[in-house]
Amino acid sequence: MRLSPQTLGRLKRSVLITSSGSSTRIEGSKMSDAEVARLIRGLKSTPPKGRDEEEVAGYVDLLGRIFDHWKTLKITEGQILHFHKILLNFSKKDKIHKGRYKTSGNKVVMKKEDGEEIVIFEPTPPYLTKKEMDDVLFWLSEEMAKKETHPLIMIANFIFEFLAIHPFRDGNGRLSRALTTLLLLKTGYTYVPYVSLDEIIEERKIDYYLALRKTQSRHKTKQEDIAPWLNFLLDALLEQIKRAKGIMEEDQPEKMLSEKQLAIYQLFQTDTVSVSEISKLLKGSIPMATIKQALSRLVDLKLIERLGMGRGSRYKKSSL
Repeated sequence: MRLSPQTLGRLKRSVLITSSGSSTRIEGSKMSDAEVARLIRGLKSTPPKGRDEEEVAGYVDLLGRIFDHWKTLKITEGQILHFHKILLNFSKKDKIHKGRYKTSGNKVVMKKEDGEEIVIFEPTPPYLTKKEMDDVLFWLSEEMAKKETHPLIMIANFIFEFLAIHPFRDGNGRLSRALTTLLLLKTGYTYVPYVSLDEIIEERKIDYYLALRKTQSRHKTKQEDIAPWLNFLLDALLEQIKRAKGIMEEDQPEKMLSEKQLAIYQLFQTDTVSVSEISKLLKGSIPMATIKQALSRLVDLKLIERLGMGRGSRYKKSSL
C-alpha cells in the first residue's frame, strides 16, 4: 500500500522531532521529545536558550536540509565543514570553531546516567586531521563511483573512520548520524526520513558505544576488525527497515513504535489516563521520563490525544 503525501509528511515531521531529540540526548542533552516539538514550533519567533536548546535547534536545521535537499548535496570537505557550521550555528559557546577542524586534542567519552565520563578512545591528533579527512573522503568518492562495495559496508566504514578521526572540537557524534542519513538516502534507502535511526541508536546507546570502543581498540593495528561496529549498524538498520516495512505495507503508524512505546500505547482503551496512572499500570517497569517521551511520540503520530496542559494533562486514544 502506498502512503498518502499527507501521511508521509506527518511521519517526516515526527522523525525530525524524534531524531533531533534522540541524537542530542545520546550526547547528554536532557530535552524530551515534547520539549523538542515546542522548541521547533517557536524557533521562528524565539531563539533557543541554553546549551540543550542550541544543540537541538542546530540538528533540526541540518537534518531538515538533508531531508529536503539530499539529491543535490555532495559529500565533500567543504560540504562537511558547512554542515558543521549549520549544526553549531545557534551555539554561542562554539562560535569560534564552528565549520573548522579541531586545533586541540579531543578525547571521545561516554556519559553515564550519573554524569561520570568514561574515555572511549583518543582520536586523530589535530595536525593529521585534514590529511586523514582528505584520505577518507577520497576513498568514499572512489567507492561511490565504482559501486563495487555494498553501500552499507561503505557507509559503516566511512562513518567509523569519521568518528575515529573526530575532526571537530564538538558535534562529531551528531554530525556522524546526520551523514549516515545522507549517505543512506544517496545510496537508495529512501525510507529513512520516515523512521528515526537516531531513536533506534538511542535505545541501544550502550551497545553503540561498546561497538565503537571494541572496533577502535584494534584500529590501525594488524588485527584491525570493523565487525563489531558493522554488526551494530546493520542490526540498527534492520530494525529501521522492519519499522518502515510495517508502515509502508499496512499504513499503521503504530508499527514504528519501540517496544516500550507500544506497551504504553496498548494501555489506552476508552478511558483517559494521566502520566502517573500509566506509571502505576506499568508497575514502575518504565521510567517516568521514558513514559513522557513515549506519550509525546504517540501524540505526534496522532495515535492518542492530549487533554489539558502541564501536570494536569490526561491522554486518550485518538478518535481519528
